Amino acid sequence: MTILGDLLSTIFERRYLTFSPDRHDNRPMEELISALVGATGEISGKSVANYILQRYQEMDDDGKLAFFHHLAGDMNIDPEKVRTTLDAYEADPSKQTYRAFMAAVEPDRQELIRRLNQIPGATETLVRMRADLLRLGGPDHELQALDQDFRHLFVSWFNRGFLVLRPISWESPAHILEKIIAYEAVHEIANWDDLRRRLVPGDRRCFAFFHPAMPDEPLIFVEVALTADIPGSIQDLLAEDREPITSEKARTAVFYSISNCQAGLAGISFGNSLIKQVAADLEAEMPGLKTFVTLSPIPGLTNWLRSENIPFEEADAKQRRILAAHYLMSAKRKNGQPLDPVARFHLGNGAQINAVHADADTSEKGRAQSAGTMVNYLYDLNKVSQNHERFATTQEIAASSEIRSLDAAAKKQDLGRQVNEQPAL
Repeated sequence: MTILGDLLSTIFERRYLTFSPDRHDNRPMEELISALVGATGEISGKSVANYILQRYQEMDDDGKLAFFHHLAGDMNIDPEKVRTTLDAYEADPSKQTYRAFMAAVEPDRQELIRRLNQIPGATETLVRMRADLLRLGGPDHELQALDQDFRHLFVSWFNRGFLVLRPISWESPAHILEKIIAYEAVHEIANWDDLRRRLVPGDRRCFAFFHPAMPDEPLIFVEVALTADIPGSIQDLLAEDREPITSEKARTAVFYSISNCQAGLAGISFGNSLIKQVAADLEAEMPGLKTFVTLSPIPGLTNWLRSENIPFEEADAKQRRILAAHYLMSAKRKNGQPLDPVARFHLGNGAQINAVHADADTSEKGRAQSAGTMVNYLYDLNKVSQNHERFATTQEIAASSEIRSLDAAAKKQDLGRQVNEQPAL
């Protein structure tokens, strides 16, 4: 009966949700939105929702911005109603007064987004809608508040329980592989041959998270190299003429590229779960693996050095390692968090700053962002929870003795500045 019900539902949706625009009048978008939020019939509501999504996708940027302003202004909460219902709940805490308060504090636009999401394929459209909002909204406070509603819903819709981890291989569908090439954000994949070198050898892996509502769109993916030792150069790791090793010789899994794929899911964290899940799966597959590390960029290093008037262009390899370690350990935002975004991510996940390497990324991008320096973050699966708790509660950075020594050497040379002199970001 369940299969029959699903089949009938699919036929019904295709019958009533596939139509030409002339089946609808030319009412303004505001009226269609109001009709959807107030709709009581399931089919009529879905029909209007489908039409709204079609109309939105046909809009230019000015039209989309007007759409967002309508949601932000006319579908916002009523502060007076919030105060009144809160007073009523405080005076008489009950199911009814609590329900009234919750209804008051939730803006109508959240219900609109939920109803739009009833349409097959709507989740992907709504993710793109939020990408438009982030692109067009800028510093507008009303639109930033609207984005919080999108984010609030997306955190629930895209929680770990709904995500599916899939290996990406050379046998994966071509349209998925094309997206891996397009979405790679750390080390550009130049062409199909380059992609093949990252997927085909037995000492290479790639994994991605997918959502059932977006089965053809990776949300985030990680590229992994299986090596004997901890690497100190991305050139060596990705060299065309390198010799692959057998899985029996692999002792280290290197996460050398993590790329978020959906601009509309910015701020929705998947990386923490992805790295830990992949590490656990690889450990189960290959018990010989003992070490899990990254080979990561340091994207803010050269900008920070310039802002601090610290010379680095002529620095030798040892001096660049000292500067990098000092930046990662001591350059902070005003809230005490590390200034470097990649460091915040990995340290927040419970990793340890393990080693820094000069001349590790000689590409134009690598030299521009970090004078070619890269860092290994170590994921000790027995310590990640402890490291995470310390970082979250006291902002204590887990670091190897080597990194601490390099940071101390920088401070001895008076290379750094105090936390409170850093700009707020």
